[in-house]
Amino acid sequence: MISLKKRQEGFTIVELLIVIVVIGILAAIVITTYSGIQAKARNAKRQTDMNSVQTNLEAYYATNGHYPSYADLNNPAWTTANMKSLDVTALEDPSSTCVQSSTTNCLSTGTPAAGSYYYTPTDSTGSAANCEANDTTCSQYTLTATLEGGAGTDVKHNLD
Repeated sequence: MISLKKRQEGFTIVELLIVIVVIGILAAIVITTYSGIQAKARNAKRQTDMNSVQTNLEAYYATNGHYPSYADLNNPAWTTANMKSLDVTALEDPSSTCVQSSTTNCLSTGTPAAGSYYYTPTDSTGSAANCEANDTTCSQYTLTATLEGGAGTDVKHNLD
């Protein structure tokens, strides 16, 4: 016997909603995981940059008997001339828009915050002002990067 009822093909609304919900859940998982991986990569770059800058600061100290002042290290021309093995991009935080090779002041001083590296040289008494007035008195420094995701800060001090 032939059925007079036409058979319709396709998906029901419920089936479509289930597929949309599953795709949404998968997308949320992927986005969350991806952003966490990016933050870890930026933190790894920050730590690598801090190690590179510290190595170059110690090499400069071994050669000159003092650390560079904040103004000197923050000047791309001075850095290129006096710290030849330092890639100036190591002074740029990965989340910053500052470009050290064409701009001064990518480094910051004062209280560390996200998005910038902090360099504070001081003389033997702990005075940053004296060190800036006469950079040959810079005998100590603190180099800081704020890490993402509540990972704290990466702080480097002079080795002596």
